[in-house]
Amino acid sequence: MEKRRKKAGPLFAKDCSAPEVARRLGVARQVAYRWKNAWDQGGSPALASKGPAGPKAKLTVAQTQQVTEALLAGPVAQGYKTALWTLPRVAALIQDLTGVDYHPGHVWRLLGASGFTCQRRERRAVERDEKAIRRWSRTELPALKKRPANKDEP
Repeated sequence: MEKRRKKAGPLFAKDCSAPEVARRLGVARQVAYRWKNAWDQGGSPALASKGPAGPKAKLTVAQTQQVTEALLAGPVAQGYKTALWTLPRVAALIQDLTGVDYHPGHVWRLLGASGFTCQRRERRAVERDEKAIRRWSRTELPALKKRPANKDEP
């Protein structure tokens, strides 16, 4: 949107009306009127971006890096008995390392922003025999599948 606002500045300087700017840039007329008012009051700098919306991040870049390194080291390295990160554990880790309190329900957003994904190890039986499963799939499974009585019939 900032690119569009910056294109609107020269158009306003050429005395183009707000509806004309809206038509040329593909935005709503109301938006173009808002841009026109901002341009009238402050010129081109008034059309620049104001920065990201929303509240400021609680963690600094250095703190986020510190938490990421601790997460990559694993839960066992942090004193947990199992090698599984949970949201409450990550929230406690953030509290211990940085002093910043996060609700466990919101920790997943931080993890996603840092590139982590939700993963759970696949449980397999110790007795599982992959060769026997492949042999059964090739030999016995086709005999169990239903087939049409006549090839010409669907």
